[in-house]
Amino acid sequence: MAPDAAHRLAALAAQALGTPLPLRLRAWDGSETGPQDTPVLVVRSRRALRRLLWHPGELGLARAWVAGEIDVEGDLYDALDRLTAVVPDGGGRDLGRRMVRDGTALRIAAGLIRLAGPGVPPPPPAEESRRRGEAHTKRRDRAAISHHYDVGNEFYARVLGPSMVYSCAYWDRADGSLEDAQYAKLDLICRKLALRPGQHLLDIGCGWGSLVLHAAQHYGVRATGITISVEQADLARKRAAEAGLTDRVEIRVQDYRDVHDGPYDAISSVGMAEHVGQVRYREYAEILHRLVKPGGRLLNHQIARRPLADEAGYRVDEFIDRYVFPDGELSPVGSTVSSLEQAGFEVRDLEALREHYALTLRAWVRNLEEHFAEAERLTSRGRARVWRLYMAASALGFERNSIGVNQVLAVRTEGDGASSMPLVRGSWS
Repeated sequence: MAPDAAHRLAALAAQALGTPLPLRLRAWDGSETGPQDTPVLVVRSRRALRRLLWHPGELGLARAWVAGEIDVEGDLYDALDRLTAVVPDGGGRDLGRRMVRDGTALRIAAGLIRLAGPGVPPPPPAEESRRRGEAHTKRRDRAAISHHYDVGNEFYARVLGPSMVYSCAYWDRADGSLEDAQYAKLDLICRKLALRPGQHLLDIGCGWGSLVLHAAQHYGVRATGITISVEQADLARKRAAEAGLTDRVEIRVQDYRDVHDGPYDAISSVGMAEHVGQVRYREYAEILHRLVKPGGRLLNHQIARRPLADEAGYRVDEFIDRYVFPDGELSPVGSTVSSLEQAGFEVRDLEALREHYALTLRAWVRNLEEHFAEAERLTSRGRARVWRLYMAASALGFERNSIGVNQVLAVRTEGDGASSMPLVRGSWS
């Protein structure tokens, strides 16, 4: 019998999607079908189908991708773009509900069973997070942060480049360098906070120390950075020592809920609030308000999702939750602003940087792809695959306006209403 797995899979996919698969498909038996001149979706093993049968939707696909049982040959962005165009906005969950309603789910499952053959799926890839206990406790947050960040500083150096900044850069032109754009972002934050010599900055979620080093070196402040990633803290301290800044830069392995000194002249929180969780966000905002001096400023840089008609229906993407940011949650920017104001801050400026993050992610994907074999060696093949898919898909998300990122500048206004803010925007001091 001639190989026909690809044709049978393509027919099942067309039933599920309600339209032909927009990619060429190659199966484990060597068969191919579908349009020419498109990226090729490669199903390397029947194990991928077994994963889908046991965990339909995003989780089964994620496990198959991480394990290398499915892959894409050709332009990954183009492949994701084509697939997104035919999958409902709600992703796998909405697709699954539709198939149940119209009666195709059982027929597709039966077809997959015949193709997959006997057997159960292998265990989940080792890169999948394992969590215990209540979400957003200090213990579980430490484990979640360690899963994402404690995977090797050398791996992150290959992806992020020399700046070691893991957040959206600030591009004055699209063809500029990543390093210049990250320098511009660090400097923009310092200017928005109106930092000046002698002040004390607290950077919550300081990563590998790039912002505190920039602030100390170029603005003459004392800077304290906190992180709950041991590997990040080790490298941040080493970088401070190499820069001769140990007298002005302190790096602590510390949860934001355990900071009881201060008050600080200014606080930055860049790419950290996404880890806080809705249940803790008001507490987070109140802690920041307590830690900054009256008249002091907060710069909160945070990824945002679009608001839903029914916010109770918000669910984190399973691939992101299991393999990238365990327990991470995104909020609409309006919710972030409201929480900061409820905690006592006066919000004075909001700058949307959505397009900047798309450019940043594409630069990181280029870095990863250029060093992919080395990235596999430094971590694991599965983790390198996780990061490539997550960053490419996120770049498209920012480009399509399904997610955004914003810098919110807020002030702990004085009792008499004085804010220390300039009358006109553009000059931050």
